[in-house]
Amino acid sequence: MRISVAVITYNWPQALELVLRSLAAQSELPYEVIVTDDGSRDDTRQLLEQVARNYPVRLVHLWQPDDGARMSRARNRAIAAARGDYIILLDGDMVVERHFIADHRAFARPGCFVQGSRALTDEVLARRMIAGEVIQPRFFEQGVDRRRNTLRLPLLARLHARPGRKQRGTKSCNMAFWRDDLIHVNGFNEAMTGWGREDTELVIRAFHAGLFRRDVRFSALATHLYHRTRKHVINNPNDRIVDETRARELTRCEKGLEAHLAEFIVPPADLRSAEAVAVAPIQA
Repeated sequence: MRISVAVITYNWPQALELVLRSLAAQSELPYEVIVTDDGSRDDTRQLLEQVARNYPVRLVHLWQPDDGARMSRARNRAIAAARGDYIILLDGDMVVERHFIADHRAFARPGCFVQGSRALTDEVLARRMIAGEVIQPRFFEQGVDRRRNTLRLPLLARLHARPGRKQRGTKSCNMAFWRDDLIHVNGFNEAMTGWGREDTELVIRAFHAGLFRRDVRFSALATHLYHRTRKHVINNPNDRIVDETRARELTRCEKGLEAHLAEFIVPPADLRSAEAVAVAPIQA
């Protein structure tokens, strides 16, 4: 099983660097990391070129023009480009604990997708992490919300991972699917732009298609860096799409992943130098 990590980013290279460094320091490395970029400025590309010089695994940068928030399209392009069998979806401000990849592998099951959790920082702690003063916050760290999500307790985690079909708590900032399952439901719905709900709509279609959800608590830990939220959008048009998907019991969206598969028949370039590629460990 090869694991691809799809990291979505937009104009926050300082946070992205922390995410990439945390993925490079894993006890078990992924097969590849794909940074899918929703139109960032050039400083993000420059950061990736710098990080790639000594990166331990295949590193890809996919960029699309900034035409408003098009998270569904950006994630679909990463899924289409992925060479892994299993895809972890991660936001570009989610700094992961060193066993994050190993934990996701341990909880992967056929017929299921995995919903991970997150700890939250306040603004001060986020600045301290970006400055390198804190690598991964502990349970008693000041500035942590949902601090139970800083505890890695694998035995307890198994109790929370029984398959079900709960929609509450859906968050694509830490989520994992088999790639074939995402292709089957046609990925994220690109009719949904702007803030939010595209992950909920995907999960509803996944349930209609027969998949189950496994919640991972106390494993696959990640810390979400503080930023201002757009969560409380009034009259969000994406809500109507969610309602229609639920009412019609849809398993596929019309405008989704399949539109990008042909683009990536040839794998996108690895950002690492030829020398780095030659010495990088081969991932199983």
